[in-house]
Amino acid sequence: MKYSKLGQEGPSISAVGLGCMPMSEFYGERDDSESIATIQHAVDSGVNFLDTADIYGIGRNEELVGRALQGRREKTVVATKFGIMRDDQGGWQGVNGRPEYVRESCEASLRRLGMDRIDLYYQHRVDPQTPIEETVGALADLVREGKVDRIGLSEASPETIRRAAAVHPIAALQTEYSLWTRDPENGVLEACRRHGITFVAYSPLGRGFLTGQIRSVDDLAPDDWRRSNPRFQGENFNRNLKLAEEIQRLASEKGCTPAQLALAWLLAQGDDIVTIPGTRRSSRIDENAGAADIELSREDLARIDAIFPLSAVSGTRYPQEAMAMLDT
Repeated sequence: MKYSKLGQEGPSISAVGLGCMPMSEFYGERDDSESIATIQHAVDSGVNFLDTADIYGIGRNEELVGRALQGRREKTVVATKFGIMRDDQGGWQGVNGRPEYVRESCEASLRRLGMDRIDLYYQHRVDPQTPIEETVGALADLVREGKVDRIGLSEASPETIRRAAAVHPIAALQTEYSLWTRDPENGVLEACRRHGITFVAYSPLGRGFLTGQIRSVDDLAPDDWRRSNPRFQGENFNRNLKLAEEIQRLASEKGCTPAQLALAWLLAQGDDIVTIPGTRRSSRIDENAGAADIELSREDLARIDAIFPLSAVSGTRYPQEAMAMLDT
């Protein structure tokens, strides 16, 4: 495994981490025993950067990660998030970045994780009703109290990043980035580099589309949330499938899987970029980690860029109400 530094002075984190969200919600039925085994296999294999959030499974994902890391905590850098509110039935209630909510959320996440410190604490979405300076100020208080080691943002614009970094060092920005979604190339990556912020790419495999495993919407479970995603619907799906097939052909030439090629492309965009592909299966841990060893030539990168220019993918990356929550 290759490693990168978290922020300017942080610990080393695996270039390929593990997104734990699919283990508890959104992608079909849960299997906690399999998920715990997968997390433990990841850590034992050198994947030390784990990502969760308070809303995943309405808290159950944090509890799962905490159980899985018993006896392995010292080997890991654990990231979780606050800011998106849900009720007990899973209903969405908006975004909250008020200082009092920051503290309440941190205390609740620490209890669920069974930990006395969060290594990286993200604001999951920017609250347009609360100045970012107030939110980051509250996070800085948690750092001074030892409850949080480093702080991060998610889906923040360059201007928000600038304002946040003026209050307290920001260690990481987590935003969707992949061949499927290249939006961060329009200023966000530059802003991160200006402030020494590690870029954490979530959904680096296009929510599974780039793996070659999804050939039809019928390949998704009936309750899989991707069925409501515009990129998985109608003619958008058909057009995007043709793009994924091109990546599969190139991966075959390179002697790797499509997932490995997509992850290798991301890692080739800069040493300050790490990825957190999500999976529930131990076999995928090994496959994804292998992407760090794939070298792409300039010719390879040019071919990939020709297949996936910035505007290639059809459909928005979220339904309309979720798109409205992005700080763009």
